[in-house]
Amino acid sequence: MLNGALFAMIEEAGECVLVMTEEVDKGEFLRSRLTRYEVQRRLSIMARCAGDVPPEERAQMPEMPWDGWATVARDLHKGNPDMDELLWFAVTSLAPATMMWIEVYRKDQPELFTFTA
Repeated sequence: MLNGALFAMIEEAGECVLVMTEEVDKGEFLRSRLTRYEVQRRLSIMARCAGDVPPEERAQMPEMPWDGWATVARDLHKGNPDMDELLWFAVTSLAPATMMWIEVYRKDQPELFTFTA
């Protein structure tokens, strides 16, 4: 898959997560089945796409939370008994950090975001 497309999907899903959870506290988030479902779906997209980024590109973006996304992908796939904490951590830490670093890297290394094979 094209690396630029992977980052575009991560960014789109991340923007949705941030918008859906803006000014929402943990209790509200966990009680809202619709928001929770859609956020979980978008986090899954982010995790899958992050996992598909080739190691060479990951090495050029060391501040990205790659291990965190690998954990989210694994736990969403197999189920995590502490799913509430996993989702809230991804909402409050992984997604915002990822979006911030994408913005930084897009300015510093725009070639990573081009739509080339």
